[in-house]
Amino acid sequence: MKQLWTFGVEQAKSCLFAVVIFSTLAITQMIELTNRYDWILLVCIITQVIMLITKLETLDELKVICVFHVIGLALEIYKVHMGSWSYPEEAWSKVFGVPLYSGFMYASVASYLCQAWRRMDVKLAHWPPTWSVAILSAAIYFNFFTHHFIYDFRWVLKAATVLLFIRTIVYYKVNEKIYQMPVVLSFLLIGFFIWIAENIATFFGAWQYPNQSDTWQLVHFSKISSWLLLVIVSFLIVAMLKHIKGRNRESLT
Repeated sequence: MKQLWTFGVEQAKSCLFAVVIFSTLAITQMIELTNRYDWILLVCIITQVIMLITKLETLDELKVICVFHVIGLALEIYKVHMGSWSYPEEAWSKVFGVPLYSGFMYASVASYLCQAWRRMDVKLAHWPPTWSVAILSAAIYFNFFTHHFIYDFRWVLKAATVLLFIRTIVYYKVNEKIYQMPVVLSFLLIGFFIWIAENIATFFGAWQYPNQSDTWQLVHFSKISSWLLLVIVSFLIVAMLKHIKGRNRESLT
C-alpha cells in the first residue's frame, strides 16, 4: 500500500499541468466570462512560468512542451477545418477557428511524460533503432491528416507499433524499488486515461464534437484508438529526445 500510495502521489505531481488546465476549464464553465478561451490561455502561460521559476519543470522539459504545443496546434487547425470538432465560443486568441490554448492540452501530455520520466527515473530496455522510431512517429502523425483522403492506416500502424516494441520494457522506480512493464501496455493505459480526461474536457466545453452540439454525450470509445496513437507519438518523441541526450552525454564523458 505504501508503494501504491507513493506511485499515485508521483503520478499526481506529474499531472500538475493537466490538472491546472482541467480545473481552469471547470471554473470558467461555472462562472460567466467573456472570451473564456483567452482566460484559459493566460492561465496556461502563467502556470508554465511558475513551474519553470519554481523548478517544478526544467528548461529542457519546457522546450519539449513548446514543440508539442506547435505539433498539437497544427493538428487542431486541420481537424477543425475538416469539421472533426469545433470551438464554438468567441476569443481574441483564435487562429483559423482554433484557440491557442488548445495546443497546451497536447503539451500537457508531454509535460506528464517528461515529469513522470524524471520523477520515476524511467529507463527503457531493448529500444529499437532510432531511425525506425522516427519513421513510425511520422507515419502515425501524418495519418491523422491523410486519413480524410486516403485509407486510414491506424490499425496497420498499431500492428507495426506492437511488432517494433514487442521486446521493449519500461523500468521505473518507486521508493528505490524498480518495477517493469511492457511499453505497449503503458501506451494503452495512458491512452485510456486520456480518453477519460477527454470526456471531462468536453463536458466542461474545452471543445465540441458534432454529436455534442445540442447536449453533452460520452465521447465514443473509438476515440481511445486515436488517443492511443497520439500517446505513442508523444512517448516516442520524448523517448527519442531522452535517448539522444543520454547518448550525447555519454560521448562527452
